[in-house]
Amino acid sequence: MSAAVTEGDTTAGAPSGGVVVRDILKQFPGVVANHDVNITIRPGTVHALIGENGAGKSTLMKILYGVQKPDAGTISVDGTEVTFSSPTDAIKAGIGMVFQHFMLADNLTVLENVVLGAERLHGIGDAARAEVARISDAYGFGLDPDMLVERLGVGQRQRVEILKVLYRGAKIIILDEPTAVLVPQEVDALFDNLRELRASGHTILFISHKLDEVLDIADDITVMRRGQTVGEADPKTATKKQLAELMVGSELPSPETEESTVTDHVLLALEHVGVVDDTGRPVLKDITFSIRKGEVLGIAGVEGNGQEELVETIMGMYRGTGRITLDGKDVHHWDTRDRREAGIGFIPADRHKHGLLLDAPLWENRVLGHQTRPPGSNGLFITASDAKADTERIVREYDVRTPSINTNARALSGGNQQKLIVGREMSGDPVLLIASHPTRGVDVGAQAAIWDHIKRARREGLAVLLISADLDELIGLSDTIEVILRGALVGRFDPQSVTPQELGSAMTGGGDA
Repeated sequence: MSAAVTEGDTTAGAPSGGVVVRDILKQFPGVVANHDVNITIRPGTVHALIGENGAGKSTLMKILYGVQKPDAGTISVDGTEVTFSSPTDAIKAGIGMVFQHFMLADNLTVLENVVLGAERLHGIGDAARAEVARISDAYGFGLDPDMLVERLGVGQRQRVEILKVLYRGAKIIILDEPTAVLVPQEVDALFDNLRELRASGHTILFISHKLDEVLDIADDITVMRRGQTVGEADPKTATKKQLAELMVGSELPSPETEESTVTDHVLLALEHVGVVDDTGRPVLKDITFSIRKGEVLGIAGVEGNGQEELVETIMGMYRGTGRITLDGKDVHHWDTRDRREAGIGFIPADRHKHGLLLDAPLWENRVLGHQTRPPGSNGLFITASDAKADTERIVREYDVRTPSINTNARALSGGNQQKLIVGREMSGDPVLLIASHPTRGVDVGAQAAIWDHIKRARREGLAVLLISADLDELIGLSDTIEVILRGALVGRFDPQSVTPQELGSAMTGGGDA
């Protein structure tokens, strides 16, 4: 093992102050989520926590933020042992958390979102406004307190979330996958903000699967695997390859595809498709493109620019103007079930909202969205035995780590939930796969597996619509990339020559498309 990466006890020589976690144990029925977890976070540093899905990172974060209580072990903050019964206790101890999925009210202003629930600190008037402006200016957030959140970009929304925890007095900030939906320029801006926070004495716990970003921003790195802390690394000398091997025991995967498999057979075609929302505002404008058998068409765009409406229009959830054909058949008036039965597989962006029944066992989730077709159904009734057998196959082939197919989906880590969905949607020989952020929030091992399945299906003639915030993924997997901005397609790019920076510029309207 290189001197840059050290396996073993991660608490040796722990300094006073900061956060010290020792011997944390947390068990759930049939699952040991954390066992012998030890981590030392030095005050005034950015400390990265990495690990594969199911490694126990999320459970540890919930313990640190008071959402869950450990079964054993201790937590010390600034040299004092603490016990948290709720997030309120953690906030009082100076710990704030920014979740991957933002918790903001779009119809409220920046000021109103920040103050909501913390009115006792500075009221709701001039004093609160002054404090919000002071924090924003101090750390270079550049936020207007009176701006409606619905008018902010993703990067600005994230700064509002960070501002919220700072307003409540947080000195220790937990960031869960903070760059998952940011373009490269926004990542740079976030890192500038984090460096300002670090320089002012704040401590940042940075959870991410993006190892290049971890090496760029972190002062210290702790690695978790299978519920335990297994080593630490020095970002000045460690490599992505070393970190990947410590995380999952394999090299860092690459999304790059092989030779072109694109045919002349058009599977999906959209012609002049337009959609308006309930208020009459256009959300899709004159969308025209086609996807052929063996082709991956990538859609790049900052979230909120029409990607969700595009997917839901193709799936039949939205009805608009224009024409949609699937394998030559006009499906504009087909309902979602008919489109599913015609061979559309669908990996949704929000796996909890649209992809899973969280309180149902895995085998029932295998049938979800496929209730009219084998193996889970004979057309009239659910065939439990066949559904269970096929779920066992998916668990085996897609490496879904679960105690049993009877385990509820909620008990799985995010990455294992995603692998179950991918396995389900790739089953039954679909002709078209709509993959919306298929590897968001999954580790390098799961990411590699999902990429391999998409590549294999592409070789076998599957047409894929790939929507992703991971620009390296889009460039690596796509045959063509379209950029969507404010509901319109504004540029077509060749993945062989375009850079992430060029895509990021087009996505934010900063380049000539």
